[in-house]
Amino acid sequence: MTPLDAFDTLDLRVGRILRAERNERARKPAYKLWLDFGPLGERTSSAQLEAHYTPEELAGRLVVAAVNLGERNIAGFKSEVLVLGVPSDTGKVVLLAVEREVPLGGRVY
Repeated sequence: MTPLDAFDTLDLRVGRILRAERNERARKPAYKLWLDFGPLGERTSSAQLEAHYTPEELAGRLVVAAVNLGERNIAGFKSEVLVLGVPSDTGKVVLLAVEREVPLGGRVY
């Protein structure tokens, strides 16, 4: 398998955060996210974003997520996609940003 083939196995898509709520059951502060991926439908994710974002700031934001890694149960919440970010200088997650409006569910390549 070439590096390009390996990249192609990862399905990265653009979604819009519909809403975010604090997951009170999480050991580390985390939000429960509901995201719209257009033709792929609505998916959920758990993300440790509280250091830099409020639920109100997250709602409506476009994000990039891996949609084909399978489901996980995070503190009683079904996490279906992995929202991508980068650590800040303090190690807290900063979301990858989509520069402008694009179709929901659009594949990253």
